[in-house]
Amino acid sequence: MYVAGIDMGAKYVKVVVLDDGQIKSKSISLSGFNLTESAERTFNDALESGGISKDEIKHITSTGVGKKEVPFRNDEITQVGAAAKGATFLFPNSRTIIEVGAEEGKALRCDERGRVMDFVVNEKCAAGAGAFTEAMSRALEIPLEEMGPLSLKSENAVPMNAQCAVFAESEVVTLVHAKTAKQDIARAIHDAMASRISSMTRRLSIEKDVALIGGLARNVGFVESLKRDLNMDLLVPEDPDYVGALGAALAARERAEGG
Repeated sequence: MYVAGIDMGAKYVKVVVLDDGQIKSKSISLSGFNLTESAERTFNDALESGGISKDEIKHITSTGVGKKEVPFRNDEITQVGAAAKGATFLFPNSRTIIEVGAEEGKALRCDERGRVMDFVVNEKCAAGAGAFTEAMSRALEIPLEEMGPLSLKSENAVPMNAQCAVFAESEVVTLVHAKTAKQDIARAIHDAMASRISSMTRRLSIEKDVALIGGLARNVGFVESLKRDLNMDLLVPEDPDYVGALGAALAARERAEGG
């Protein structure tokens, strides 16, 4: 039985198709200005890559900030619900889940069945999300994909005091003018982001194991900074940006089966 989950993120649309609980295919594309068009295109790409026809999909569940922009969905699931289902499917022992995407970060605590017990969200400032990294890479004139590896080369912790993306960009420029090494600035950027996310997460009662998901989990510099700030290891899946779509697909399977 084929079911699908669609995660309508702020920057990317992700689709996961399951076949009897196993990932059959997946697809990702930019959200763009027309979310409905992006959802249809990404969904069709996932079907094509899996050799599946639309009629074979028994149930479609959407999630994410644009979940209501999917006209062909059967139902919806909240972002925290999808994150919990997806993360605990991949890591059954995970009890605290941190998700950091393009425009917000969130942390949640769940039980052994993947049910959300409590959660917190940082959505008022981009300084703890992927958009912050993009802005800082432009300020440093470094390709975004090089920011993480570059920060790992740093041997000096440089404090960054700004708690706002706008002011932080000015601080980065000041550090550049002060001849601060770019790897040290890159680490300072990731350390500042990690500090915001760890402070948010500590508002929960952190329970191990801790999983990190969302697009920013692909950034090795941020992952290392967050490990250091939390003083613990993190479980990071191979495709951390697809976990929300996976959780939505798992919800679709439950509902298709009448659960």
